[in-house]
Amino acid sequence: MGSQLNPYLAFNGNARQAMEFYRDILGGKLELGTYADFGSPDAPNADQVMHAVLDTPDGYRLMAWDVRKEVPFNPGNNVALYLGGDDAKIRDYFEKLSAGGMVTLPLAKQSWGDEAGTLVDRFGITWMVNITQRQS
Repeated sequence: MGSQLNPYLAFNGNARQAMEFYRDILGGKLELGTYADFGSPDAPNADQVMHAVLDTPDGYRLMAWDVRKEVPFNPGNNVALYLGGDDAKIRDYFEKLSAGGMVTLPLAKQSWGDEAGTLVDRFGITWMVNITQRQS
C-alpha cells in the first residue's frame, strides 16, 4: 500500500458531530470508535471518540479524535483542509461546509484562473477550496 498522509483533526468533545456533518456532505463510510470501545470503559471521556475515519466515494480520507481531558486542547488556525479539483461537486461542498460557519474568502475566480475560496466551518476547521478551470 505504501505511505499515506491524511488530515487528523482534534476536537474538544464534538468529534462525532463534526464527522457526521462531514459524512453528510462528502458521503462515504464513517467508522467511529470511542475510548470505551478501545478498552477504557471507565475513562472520564469513555463515550467520546478515540478514533474516527471517514472514507468518501471520491477517495478522500478524513480522520479525527476527541482530545483526552489531560491533553491541552488549543484550537487554532494551524491546520487547514485543502479540497481541490475540477469536479462540480466541490462548489456544493463549499456551500454546505459554510453553513453555520464563516466564509473568509468567497468562492470566486482568482488571478491564477481557478475559482477558490476559504471558510471556517461551524466546528472551527479551516477549509481551502480550489476549483480548477479546464483549459480549452
